[in-house]
Amino acid sequence: MPPIARSSLRRARLGLALVATLLGACATAPSPPPAAGVPAPAAAPTPSTPTATNETQNPQGFAQWISDFRDTARAAGVGEATLHAAFDNPRYLPSVIEQDRAQPEFTRAVWNYLDNAVSAQRIAAGQDKLLQLRSEADTAAARYGVPPEILIAVWGMESNYGSNYGSTSTIDALATLGFEGRRAEWARGELLAALKILDRGDIGREAMIGSWAGAMGQTQFLPSSFLAYAVDADGDGRRDIWGSMADVMASTAHFLSRAGWQAGQPWGAEVRLFPGFDPARADPSIRQSSTQWAAEGLQSADGQPLPVFADAWVLLPAGSRGPAFLVGPNFRAILRYNNSTSYALAVGLLAQRIAGGPGVQAPWPRELAMLTRSQMMALQTALNERGFASGVPDGVMGPATREGVRRYQRSIGLPADGFPTLELLQRLQPP
Repeated sequence: MPPIARSSLRRARLGLALVATLLGACATAPSPPPAAGVPAPAAAPTPSTPTATNETQNPQGFAQWISDFRDTARAAGVGEATLHAAFDNPRYLPSVIEQDRAQPEFTRAVWNYLDNAVSAQRIAAGQDKLLQLRSEADTAAARYGVPPEILIAVWGMESNYGSNYGSTSTIDALATLGFEGRRAEWARGELLAALKILDRGDIGREAMIGSWAGAMGQTQFLPSSFLAYAVDADGDGRRDIWGSMADVMASTAHFLSRAGWQAGQPWGAEVRLFPGFDPARADPSIRQSSTQWAAEGLQSADGQPLPVFADAWVLLPAGSRGPAFLVGPNFRAILRYNNSTSYALAVGLLAQRIAGGPGVQAPWPRELAMLTRSQMMALQTALNERGFASGVPDGVMGPATREGVRRYQRSIGLPADGFPTLELLQRLQPP
């Protein structure tokens, strides 16, 4: 689901969780997808039924909002049969609003995120799934140039290989978000896209399920992304990212291809920094060729030549005390799927391990304590008070805060990696 439409939702949905954003888990695990070679079912699992005392109690005005939106959709060309199916029995879902407004206090360190995302169990499961779906994944890879292990890794990250893609009605979730109003324009656009999917006959209303935030199926596409990138790879006349594994693989590959994936290139590689490397240069705005990086002294962790990139940047996901990576255009393509460096790194590393490659070689600085949201706000406030502008204190680690941290680090003789730690906060706020 992009900006290319999907990453905009993820940024809102996850609150840009400080340093390492974690994909929100879907609501309830549905029935597993069909095994490779089994015809796709006509419908995905039935969504869970809301309780009569909670989600079926529509607030005043919801019915009128639905009526008004019917007119909007009708004017956009959505058929009457689809409007009846979608809106004859709409449900307002308070739990969707609660989750949309939730702002987690605690954030997960990137190493803890990767421990879970690239666990031994997930690697083994991914290798098994690749064997089961070799035909579908190879066909998608041949058509779009995205390696099978990357497709399997994205699938594993998005829905744990189809075991957990949510059970919330997409129509009800988006109608609730549109009515509530905080992100009304976005939700209305996605709801209209969902109606067009129903109108085309790709899926039925009750089978169109996914996360509380409107992301659908095993690939977790937003409706607008589905319209733009979903593929009918099995030739049954429907684009089915809920039950057809051929469609799941091809749709994922199509998205990444359109996001700029370059066939034949890796996502990146772990590297060893050269003496005197300025960690402030580990920034997506500072890109140069692998040849230039190698000329400065950058080396692959395994001693092999650096990947051939015309345009690459150094990534320090845990600051100067953690592992380093050189990432290229395909890493940026994964970021278009989910605008989180932790997510993109997890996809790359999971794919690497599924293909039999190594894990991260350098140790993570597990002794570092991550900042909570309140502590991040305190850090931003202290930086601003000291003259190191970091933007409005909001508890979210963005470019302005990173630059403020770097300037402060330089002022006290520390490596300017822009990585916020409890130790740094304590220095800014002496007892």
